[in-house]
Formats: sequence, structure tokens, C-alpha cells
Amino acid sequence: MTYRNPPTTPRKSATFDDYTLSEIRRAAATGIYDIRGAGAKRKLPHFDDLLFLGASISRYPLEGYRERCDTSVVLGSRHAKKPIELKIPITIAGMSFGSLSGPAKEALGRGATLSGTSTTTGDGGMTEEERGHSQTLVYQYLPSRYGMNPRDLRRADAIEIVVGQGAKPGGGGMLLGQKISDRVAEMRTLPKGIDQRSASRHPDWTGPDDLEIKILELREITDWEKPIYVKVGGARPYYDTALAVKSGADVVVIDGMQGGTAATQEVFIENVGQPTLACIRPAVQALQDLGMHRKVQLIVSGGIRNGADVAKALALGVDAVSIGTAALVALGDNDPRWEAEYNELGTTAGAYDDWHEGRDPAGITTQDPELMKRVDPIAAGRRLANYLKVMTLEAQTIARACGKNSLHNLEPEDLVALTIEAAAMAGVPLAGTNWIPGKNGF
Repeated sequence: MTYRNPPTTPRKSATFDDYTLSEIRRAAATGIYDIRGAGAKRKLPHFDDLLFLGASISRYPLEGYRERCDTSVVLGSRHAKKPIELKIPITIAGMSFGSLSGPAKEALGRGATLSGTSTTTGDGGMTEEERGHSQTLVYQYLPSRYGMNPRDLRRADAIEIVVGQGAKPGGGGMLLGQKISDRVAEMRTLPKGIDQRSASRHPDWTGPDDLEIKILELREITDWEKPIYVKVGGARPYYDTALAVKSGADVVVIDGMQGGTAATQEVFIENVGQPTLACIRPAVQALQDLGMHRKVQLIVSGGIRNGADVAKALALGVDAVSIGTAALVALGDNDPRWEAEYNELGTTAGAYDDWHEGRDPAGITTQDPELMKRVDPIAAGRRLANYLKVMTLEAQTIARACGKNSLHNLEPEDLVALTIEAAAMAGVPLAGTNWIPGKNGF
């Protein structure tokens, strides 16, 4: 009888994991970098790392079915003659027509209107179906100026100057030729079927002094009626917030690196910017240092999924949140019902992110006439409204358990963190201690 030494189990590298190896092979075969949509997929410190304490002897909870918990919010009350009044503090983020199909944009407007909240245009201008079905529509003013015109500025309910996105702070966008239909080309005044790149910076300003001039221009064009938002990617939230406020913004929007994009380089999405959780407290601190907290409203976006995320963001000091990826999922994006077609594209439901290719089986991130027919804007809008309703009820449930009769009465004192990283980022104690890393002497 011969003896064979027992073999060791094959072990794969944590550094060179399966995904990394596949990306090296893909790059070696093609010589081009990978482009995709959505936001960062790596695990990052997030709202899951925070917990609410709830009421106890020192706190008095509210009765869920009898006592009111207010959810309304007013945005843009600093300078605008007509600030926006929303029933819920959850808004729909900017997503362009071109990136999304016309029926998908209509569905976003329908769902937001049913819920008493706002939706936002995106690069490429305002569509009639979006304006027609959105009770409150925020018009994005982007570096590319695609589709921008003074008439639509005046038809909007608020204007959002986009300086950056969380998925690509410092970078521009791209819309590949296969999604440049006749209509998209006409709205952007660019050739059909040709790749389009959006600029990474505004053509007529280089810093906060020019931003102040731009804000004044937009106020004059709109007769000082529309609130002016300034949106930045989550890079330097303290200074960006302070400079936006000093430039005259009514609302500051911070988009963390979990925030989605229609298409940009994978290496950019995963390696530039900060997690949403890390952006909130510095932005709130900037507003507090300037005496403008709650006077200039703060919206955060990037990875908001449920009512608990909403409640935690508000407890940290924001006024409202914005959702993009989650809204698309509510419409039907990445639905397992299209699994066979996702498989044909080399992916699976839940992982599909080649939104730039225009072959979305769900009919949402495409301009293909046949695929677009799969989106029923009325039914999809109703699903979005249902989802927003559930998120709001969840946030109210938590707020009442903390003894708060308004979502905006939640505060950092209601929270603890499960990890040292989250405690440091959020500025709340590590669970079971009174220690906030970076404070109390160490």
C-alpha cells in the first residue's frame, strides 16, 4: 500500500480574485478600458453600519397608528420666490433622456407626482412627457449644455447646477452612438449615431466667483422664482458645501460614490470619490459653521435603498435624499423576469450595468423602439409610487420609535455605529461606548 500526501485545497488570491483576473484578460484581449453604468459595487461603509437606539425610559415613543409624524419638507426657501414644497423628503435624481427611454422618464414623473415629490431632468434637456407628468420638475443645468434653453429653464420648478456626480467627480459623461436616436440627436443638436461626451467642467466658469455669477444669471432669467440647487460629487464635501453656500445656492446636493451614472470608466467609478456616509457630516458641519443649517437645504444621494437609509440620513442633518438606481429598480430594471435575455448578454439580473449599450431587456436604459414598449409608464409609475410610500412609512416607523413627531426631528443622538469607521464618518458613538473616533481626545 502506497501513501499519498494529502493535497492542500487550492486557494485563490484575495488580491487577484476571479473578477480581477477576468478584467485583466478582457483588457489584454481588447486594449480598451471597461465602461459601465451604476455606482460603486465594492463594499463601503454605509448606512447599514448605523443603528437607531429607539425609545427607552429616557425617551417617549409615539403611537404608530394615532400620532402624527410629519414628512414634508420645503426646499429653496433662502432666496427663491417660489420654494418647492414636497410631501416626502425623498426625491428622484437627475437621469437623462437618452440614457433612459421616453417611457421610463414619463414613469419617473408619474411616480413622483403620485407621491408628492419631485423628479429631475438630466443631460440632454427636458422632454414633453416628463414635463407633462411631473408636478414638480427640477431642471439640470450641466457642463455640456445639451438641450438647454431659457424657455425650459422657466418651465421648470427649480434649477440644479451640476458641478459633479458621485460616480465620477471631476469627470464628464458619455452616451454611445447606439443610443443616439433621431430624437436624442435633435434635442442635443448633435449627429445621430455618433458617440457623445459631456464636458467635465462648465465652459464659462472656473471657480466659485464664476459660480456666483452663474447663479445670478439664472435667477434673472427666471425672475428669482426658482430655487437654485448646486450638485457636487462627494469629494471635498466641507469646502464644496461652504463655497456653494457663499456663491448663493438655495440647496446643496451631495452625491456619494454609490450614486449611479449612465456610463463611465469602471476604474473611475470604483476609485474616485467618497462614500455617501462620509460626506454627510462634513457638509452639515459646513452649514452649521456658516449659520445656514436648515436655511440652505442639504440633499444627499448615493445608495439610498429603504426607509431606514432615509431616516439615518435625516438624523445626520440632511433635509432630503434623492434616489436614482433604486427608482429604476422600482420601474423594473434588472428584473429576474428578463433573466434569459440578461444571460444572452453575458450577465444576470441584478448585475446588469451595461446601460450604455442600449440593449436593456427591461426597456429602461435604451432607445430601441421595440424594447421601450416593455415599459408601461402608468404601471411603472404606480410601482415607483408604491415604493416611495413604503420608504416613507418605514422612516416614520423609526422616527416614532425614537419619539419624534417629524422625520426632521431625528438627530445624531438617536444613532450609534457598529464599526469604528462608520462612527468616525458619521460622528456618532461606537455602539456600547460613548466614544466617537476623532473626538474625546483620540
